Amino acid sequence: MIKHHPTFELLKSFVDGELPASLSAGIAIHADMCAVCQHQIAQLTEQVAEASFEFEEAFLDRFIVDSNDDIEDMPVINFDQMIDDITASNALTETVVKTEKQISFNEQSYTLPNALHNMDLGRTTHIGKLSRARIQLDENEIHTSLLHIQPGGGVPEHTHKGFELTLLLDGSFEDENGQYVKGDFIMLNGDHQHHPISPEGCLCYTVANDALHFTQGINKLLNPIGSFIY
Repeated sequence: MIKHHPTFELLKSFVDGELPASLSAGIAIHADMCAVCQHQIAQLTEQVAEASFEFEEAFLDRFIVDSNDDIEDMPVINFDQMIDDITASNALTETVVKTEKQISFNEQSYTLPNALHNMDLGRTTHIGKLSRARIQLDENEIHTSLLHIQPGGGVPEHTHKGFELTLLLDGSFEDENGQYVKGDFIMLNGDHQHHPISPEGCLCYTVANDALHFTQGINKLLNPIGSFIY
């Protein structure tokens, strides 16, 4: 069962269209798997629509009151006729067949979420039991990736110089704070330090705006390539 969700503030920014494409896609993917967040997004969307409608009504009322035009001279729009003309069109409607987009890591195939279908993927690179394919969004310092961890693999203990979103698309992993399953939306920053491992393997959608910072023993030698993973 999904236990980790975007904050209310993130959902609100998502509905208002204020997030970068990488984070918006992450929330959209999570919402497709999470009925709780679907409901909250629907409520927020309805509130935004109502507020917009009320603003438009107030604007139109003011326009009519302030206008010096002779209302009787204004053309009358026959909306019923307009709708009839549109629905009477003989144009053929093409049915778009949705095709699944897949990606393979270490001979294992995964079906990608709908939100990623139109995004270009870079080549896959590997280090140990980790494989990573960059998603080409051109968001400057924000890097978005698909990260695959083979069974028994993990990421050495680290903290974060910026924010890090990990959204589980398949499988599971665990760290000091518990176990995470498909659909979990984990948002971390420099206040968090953890050592995720995946006994059974997993595929994650990740977004980060800076490199990882490894904190333990010999793993500190990996800091120069901390930007490889996320």
